[in-house]
Amino acid sequence: MTAPPVRCAWAGSDPLYVAYHDDEWGVPAADERHLFEMLVLEGAQAGLSWLTILRKREGYRRAFAGFDPERVARFTPQRIARLLADPGIVRNRMKVESAVRNAKAVLALRDSHGGLAPFLWRFVDGRPRQNRFAALGEIPASTPESQAMSRALRRLGFGFVGPTTCYAFMQAIGMVNDHTAGCFRRREVAALAKDFKIGRP
Repeated sequence: MTAPPVRCAWAGSDPLYVAYHDDEWGVPAADERHLFEMLVLEGAQAGLSWLTILRKREGYRRAFAGFDPERVARFTPQRIARLLADPGIVRNRMKVESAVRNAKAVLALRDSHGGLAPFLWRFVDGRPRQNRFAALGEIPASTPESQAMSRALRRLGFGFVGPTTCYAFMQAIGMVNDHTAGCFRRREVAALAKDFKIGRP
């Protein structure tokens, strides 16, 4: 009988959480729409569990036009009011309005910095960082890089992008590999990151 794979302690046993850990978390990403999606979802997670957000992810994709920033940036006050009545998302006015403002900031950033990917990845010099934490308790809540990212995004008009949120975002999109020692995904994610590089715009 084959033993089950060893995972990061946070993955737990919920199938949705396990699938996210095994298939997505820590994988280097540069797709602009995916980066916007993760920024919105990480901001929505503030004060809540990530599992709550994962369970509402499809609801967010429907509500926020597949995370197309050009469409979200055009959301009217009436559209926002409808979103606040949508049980498929976190119905928090500040978070919903921030997501719309963030879409507008993404569009402005395209013109000024060439897109989300080159702007964000510059905080790790364009390459995923390979950390070596033995246990969950060793992983920091924020780092100098996430603090710098937070300051830069706020200057550009982004909301719900505090240093802790930014570090969770960095983990999610593979800017850092924080799979702990012993987790079967650590080496797999490191292999995916080997040839990943995003240059400055």
